[in-house]
Amino acid sequence: MVSTAVVKGSEKNHVREIVVVGGVRTPMGKAGGAFEYLSAVDLGVLAVREILARLPVSKDAVDAVIIGNVIQPAEATNIARVIALMAGVSRAVPAHTVHRNCASGMQAVTDAAEKIMVGRAEVVLAGGVESMTHAPLLFHDEFRRAMSQLPRARTVMKKLSVFVDIAKAPWKPRVSLIEGLTDPTIGMGMGDTAENLARDFSITRKEQDAFALSSHQRAAKAWEDGWYDAEVMHMFVPPHYADVFVDEGIRASQSMEALAKLRPAFDRKLGTVTAGNSSQLTDGACMLLLTHREKAEAEGWPILGYLHDWAYSGCDPSRMGLGPVFSMHKVMRQAGLNMADVQRVEINEAFAVQVLACQKALSSASFAKKHLGLEQPLGAVAEERLNVHGGAVAMGHPVGMSGTRLIYTLLRQLQHEQAGLGLATLCIGGGQGGAVLLGSESWKS
Repeated sequence: MVSTAVVKGSEKNHVREIVVVGGVRTPMGKAGGAFEYLSAVDLGVLAVREILARLPVSKDAVDAVIIGNVIQPAEATNIARVIALMAGVSRAVPAHTVHRNCASGMQAVTDAAEKIMVGRAEVVLAGGVESMTHAPLLFHDEFRRAMSQLPRARTVMKKLSVFVDIAKAPWKPRVSLIEGLTDPTIGMGMGDTAENLARDFSITRKEQDAFALSSHQRAAKAWEDGWYDAEVMHMFVPPHYADVFVDEGIRASQSMEALAKLRPAFDRKLGTVTAGNSSQLTDGACMLLLTHREKAEAEGWPILGYLHDWAYSGCDPSRMGLGPVFSMHKVMRQAGLNMADVQRVEINEAFAVQVLACQKALSSASFAKKHLGLEQPLGAVAEERLNVHGGAVAMGHPVGMSGTRLIYTLLRQLQHEQAGLGLATLCIGGGQGGAVLLGSESWKS
């Protein structure tokens, strides 16, 4: 779907071009780290308040709020609505939550764009939020069933019988985060699918560690150079209200020697995927404000960039890390472009091996013919155009937030470098890929 739509007016039809007015994100904190005392709601509320404070847009101008979230908290069903109300958005403004695993934040943005395209909203606040710290612990069904009988036990003997059942039931909780990162359709964890890619494309441990090292080095340099200063908000975090500003997972002193010492995390005997060359479990929130060009120009609002096109695609769940290749192909075909037309690319670094496998698939003629129906490969992304300011291996992957973060970071790159077109893409647990084609003002001109 292209980001232009014909909207019927009273006098003539006109085309709406979807623009992002601005954005903001929190720093990314390690799970159980800097944001241990902040919930997903807290993170989202702070990000929404910050974006409304930064932009010359009244909160009364917002027509809808759409937020992506994966680990949806029981105490905040429809977390988007809870965040919107607690952040001061009018009660009259509807809000809903979207969930497409790792692309939830991206889905929120493209849903917002589609709502604006068809004339059902003028201004939409969209983003993603995640607190992997607060992934719940789950009791086994036997324990749950026994506990559910307790309120119904009216006599002493029945109560004693229920207590016996409770005592017999497994007490050790299940870790929902681990279960959530396991695909029930194939019985494989996301790390196991990454090991599949390492074997399929003959990607070595050393190659993965080298990519991970580069991610840390690029992210550390970007922070040192002040690149992220305008993107990230300061957070004064309880209990001591320390100022958290820099992404917590970046290790400027990372080395190949340190990475080589880590044991495989999934295939313990023969694996190559480790905690060091995988994305980190993290907390964070990112918000964008979207409208159409006519509205932004009429109000005198800044334009950060354009959403040109987007696509989602499916693939083999056991090779879910290749999702970006399929979605990149789909969005390029829709837009009538090829990879040579794109100046900057952000591929989410779920695993180092996953990005490396995508690169190999993009450059493979046999893969292109077998899986994409192409006579020529799409073409790998040049190293100097890919994830130039680091990625999730270094900074983290708050699953509900990452899709929004990729779009925001890439729009800022395109604007800063006057680079024209960019492509933000990521793999999605369950065997999908998402990709958004973005443009700067220089592309429009």
